[in-house]
This record gives sequence, structure tokens and C-alpha cells, in this order.
Amino acid sequence: MGSLHITGDPDADALLNENFDALVVGMLLDQQVPLEWAFKGPHTLRERLGHVDPTTIAALDEDEFVAVCCAKPAIHRFPAVMGRRIHSLCGVLADEWGGHAASLWADGCDAAILSKRLRSLPGFGPEKTQIFIALLAKRFDVRPEGWESAAGVFSDAEPRTIADCADEASLAAVREWKAAQRAAGKDKQGRPTSA
Repeated sequence: MGSLHITGDPDADALLNENFDALVVGMLLDQQVPLEWAFKGPHTLRERLGHVDPTTIAALDEDEFVAVCCAKPAIHRFPAVMGRRIHSLCGVLADEWGGHAASLWADGCDAAILSKRLRSLPGFGPEKTQIFIALLAKRFDVRPEGWESAAGVFSDAEPRTIADCADEASLAAVREWKAAQRAAGKDKQGRPTSA
């Protein structure tokens, strides 16, 4: 289904490429940790729980789920905070989207509506929303009308983010580009990181 190559683990990549619920959880975790660590999180959860089903996760006691996230190796640098955020995300998906992340775009909505829907999810701010729309378009052929505008700079061909990781070479290019941006004092959008 998808063409994402990121974790260094074929099974973890396969889960992301076949399961949009796992992909959304990985995107949520993509914060203050390396890409590989963030996007391997859904596979770790599946190994521990036997699934990454939002409705089933939402039905778990939050503390019980957070303990699963904190078990070694932890799913994130801040596993308790992110565990609570995943639990909350799954609650929204279960309550508002039939327990399936793909329902956010399955009705054929345009990218502006998809952006609003994504922004309503726990942990999805403006940039994460833009990157996720670029990820859907570039790696999964989910291209709602207006996706380039909604994705902003992340729709271009520059190897900036997870959306540009199709194989080892492109993953290496993203790492090199990010390192060059940091050295130049710029963020993923090319803006100065300090005034």
C-alpha cells in the first residue's frame, strides 16, 4: 500500500505501509526523537498488545496503557506523556472516526478539510499536519484536492521529512538535509531557528 522506508526493521515498515492507524501513531510520536525511533513505536505496541487498534487501545485503562508504553525499551524519550497522548488520540479516532484513521480522508474531502480534521487530533499541530498530508500524498498516493497547498513546503522535492523516505538513499538524504539545515541555523521549512 505505502512506500515508506524508515525504521530499519522490515516488519515495522510493513506495518506502517499497511496500517494507517499505525502510521498516525508513528506521526504522533515523531517529536524530539529520531525518525526511526518514533515510527518503530507502533510496531513495538503491536508486539506488546497484539494490535494497534484505536478502539481497543481507547478502551484500555490509561495508566495500564501508559505502563505498556514505558516498558523497556520505551516507545519514546517521554513515554508516559506520549502514552497518554496516544491513548487520547485513539479515543478521538474511536469516538469520532469509527476507530479508523483512514476515515479522516476516506470520504474524499479536500485537503483543507483534512487539515482541519488532523488539527483536531491530539498532538497534531500545524507543521505535523502539513508533514502528514505530504506523507499521505508522497508515500501512499492519498492526494486530496489542494494537498500541495495544505502541505506547504513539505510538498516540494526537497528531502525534508518522513514524507521523503522511500528507501535507504532517500532516508540518508533527509538526514543530510536536516544536518545542513541545523548547521545553517534553519528549521525544516527553511526559516531561521533563532532571531
